[in-house]
Amino acid sequence: MYSLETKKVTLSYQDTPIIENLDFKVPKGKITVLIGSNGSGKSTLLKALARLLKPKSGNIIINGRDIHRSSTKKVARQLAILPQSPVTPEGLTVIQLVKQGRYPYQNWLQQWTKKDEEAVNTALEATHLLELQDRPVDSLSGGQRQRAWIAMSLAQNTETILLDEPTTYLDLAHQIEVLDLLYDLNQTEKRTIVMVLHDLNLACRYADHIVAVHNKGIYDEGAPEQIVTTKMVHDVFGLQAQISCDPMFGSPLCIPCGKGRKVVNDLRYANA
Repeated sequence: MYSLETKKVTLSYQDTPIIENLDFKVPKGKITVLIGSNGSGKSTLLKALARLLKPKSGNIIINGRDIHRSSTKKVARQLAILPQSPVTPEGLTVIQLVKQGRYPYQNWLQQWTKKDEEAVNTALEATHLLELQDRPVDSLSGGQRQRAWIAMSLAQNTETILLDEPTTYLDLAHQIEVLDLLYDLNQTEKRTIVMVLHDLNLACRYADHIVAVHNKGIYDEGAPEQIVTTKMVHDVFGLQAQISCDPMFGSPLCIPCGKGRKVVNDLRYANA
């Protein structure tokens, strides 16, 4: 089953094609990660899936219906998007931000309801932000801010969440914090997650399905252990690398070739 798909989609900026004649399906209830070199069209494709960019030709289908033939509110009840490096208005608190996720369900006849309140509280609980709900978002750490934006997406209560580089500018600990949260949401609530990641090893660890975007289309797609090879890394990223096995997770581990300090002694690093 698929939550989103494209049919013969071409995406362009002005007269420059970025994606051409693309057929692509997002597995429902899975974590899909888009990878590729800078400028390959990953973020462009994500914007199109979110209805933020209209295709020059072709169709984008959500739950069996052309996304551009549905109202904005109807689409917003089916999918949420977290853009890259979102900017929070100064002074906005966590709970005020999360409440914005409920706007697709409101109109001039129906304002804030108990269901809205429950959705916001559930999102705050899932992201461990209840104790921080009255704090200004701009006073939080990078990982906490990202969790607040994810909480807003959760409050939107959609089956599909799109994220454009959700770990950008985060240190390693906060990257894992955010990706663990998304993984838990997928596992416990079966949310369909589609995200762009630059770190190939983290993509391999968290993704059920990887899509390598290259040369205005899809170079390959499938489970990480099936498609992440030395040839794929060379063709898509222009990089020589060795592919090993992650000793903790068993997922592919990309070791790039290049210059650097070599350890001469045969050292064994203790987990201390």
